[in-house]
Amino acid sequence: MSERKQFRDLAAPAEAHDAIASLDLDPGTESLPLDAAAGRVLTERVDATLDVPGFDRSALDGYALHARETFGATETDPATFDVVGIVEAGERPTVDLDPGEAVEIATGAVMPPDADAMVAVERTDRIGSEGAADDETSADGGGAASDAGGERVAVRTSVTPGENVMPAGADIAAGERALGPGTRLTAREIGLLAALGVEEVPVRAKPRVGIVSTGDELVRVGEDLDSEAGQIYDVNSNATAAAVREAGGEPVVYPHAGDDYDELERVLREAAAECDLVCSSGSTSASAVDVIYEVIEEQGDLLLHGVAIKPGKPMLVGQLEGSAYVGLPGYPVSALSIFRTFVASAIREAAGVPEPATATVRGRMAVEERAEEGRHRLVPVGLVENGAGETLVYPVDKGSGATTSLVEADGIVEMPAEVAYLDAGEAVTVDLFSPDVRPPTLLGVGEDDPLLSRLLDRIDRPRYLSVGSRAARRWLRDGVPDVVAVTGDTDELDADTTEIGGWTRGWGLVVPPDNPDDVAGLADLVDRDLAFVNRPTASGLRTSLGNALADLADERDADRRDLVDAIDGFDFTLEAHESPARRVVAGGADVGLGLRATAEKLDLGFVPIGEETVRVLAASDRMEKSGVAALDSVLGDLDALCADLPGFRDHRNR
Repeated sequence: MSERKQFRDLAAPAEAHDAIASLDLDPGTESLPLDAAAGRVLTERVDATLDVPGFDRSALDGYALHARETFGATETDPATFDVVGIVEAGERPTVDLDPGEAVEIATGAVMPPDADAMVAVERTDRIGSEGAADDETSADGGGAASDAGGERVAVRTSVTPGENVMPAGADIAAGERALGPGTRLTAREIGLLAALGVEEVPVRAKPRVGIVSTGDELVRVGEDLDSEAGQIYDVNSNATAAAVREAGGEPVVYPHAGDDYDELERVLREAAAECDLVCSSGSTSASAVDVIYEVIEEQGDLLLHGVAIKPGKPMLVGQLEGSAYVGLPGYPVSALSIFRTFVASAIREAAGVPEPATATVRGRMAVEERAEEGRHRLVPVGLVENGAGETLVYPVDKGSGATTSLVEADGIVEMPAEVAYLDAGEAVTVDLFSPDVRPPTLLGVGEDDPLLSRLLDRIDRPRYLSVGSRAARRWLRDGVPDVVAVTGDTDELDADTTEIGGWTRGWGLVVPPDNPDDVAGLADLVDRDLAFVNRPTASGLRTSLGNALADLADERDADRRDLVDAIDGFDFTLEAHESPARRVVAGGADVGLGLRATAEKLDLGFVPIGEETVRVLAASDRMEKSGVAALDSVLGDLDALCADLPGFRDHRNR
């Protein structure tokens, strides 16, 4: 009778985890067409290369016109316009607006180039040639008319420039950070990439897992089975292959190997040469006929043999031919238990697939959320953990037409029709978009900034919302984000906020190459007929511009409002930091508010006005969160990150 060999000292489960974690399962990267990329993980940041939408579009059915011609219009004293055409969705406008003219326009249609606002059809009445309201074509009579010729429209409200218009880039703008490395591509992210026209994406390759079943008693499914000879079907090859797929790997099933040493060695070497990980099942015990541990011990590197766990004690961990190796027990229940407990997580990590979770999460509302009464509402929400490890739920909604709302949300909170609001602190149940959803390691809000995008690239699974400095301060006071990036004075912030870093950035006026209009400074915007594109009021750049205009007003002993009113386009704003510059590139403006780095990136001219400081502030009770700690660490390397960003520098080096 052959001599039996005893197990080595059984390892604790933690040692088994450590042994498997020490193995290299990195599958590398590959480029995939978008229609094959679902479920994969990005290896590089994807920036928007075009505006979405790519044109200024109508948000409603109604009439496009000049906003200034509606000023003073009321229900009892409407402004009237000649209707000179119709623009349907998907067609190019062919009309130019003269004073007193309007164009009927459909939802989603391209705004005529001369129109700067549109009024909803519900706030208008069509007027016949005699000046009376036409019941059949009024808002109360069923919507906008289809025949615009010879008609007039009465507008019963005033609108401001940009009202009811979704400007180019309002959803996501060219140059804006769309998705970061480490993002798993679900249907939501695929939709965003499709909106950006991305054809191929760089993703992590799936780790190839070779599957080898051993044992002379095994028969593959579909082959003849001799039960009287003690044969059984090979369960583990199929079950393990399915488990590998579930974990995000690519299973490669090799021919069945018996208990012969030479055959086992041949099959294992073949699998090791072709795969990132080899998983065998069976032949791992200490009996004389179970020889697979001898193959690994003699031909490779045996790291572990036997784990103090039930089921699954006979387990091997090692290396062979440069490939990672895990030997699973022969019994299917034991094999799957060991695989799920120890191996699946390693495959998921190599593939970038998050750990599975339940499909719902309980949390507390971070802020109050109100809903339109009488309607059942599905509120997109994001998740973040506070310093105490509690899950906070915050609304995420940029409008039904914005694909980024889906990417920035983790799930849905339902508000029944009878619920008018959810209180801050109220417990809610979140229906996750996927069981794989996890709260981001870092939630940040604030300025849209190119250096910040570089910082985020170095952090695992961050989420950042470019809401501007003003809104970021409000979010921080409400206790929602982990960090904010804001400009301006921070002395008024609460004592429970910690500044962890910051930088200065050069800002000014972005102009066409060679500055054909010889723009020299803000005075030219005030004194000359130059079309200007601004940033929103929440933006730090907008605040810096306002302060600079106030200084100019003081120099001239003038009223700041008069200077603002003199600037053509001061109230016309675009959301992302590159958007005004890209409007200049397209010929839609003479001057845009922007950064030196943006101007040089786009080969534009730049007129410097000043510098502003961006400060990164963290909630003090969240300094121990992994994402906050990672950001704090990365901020220590600002000099290197600023090296090729013109106008940027660590503010401590001023």
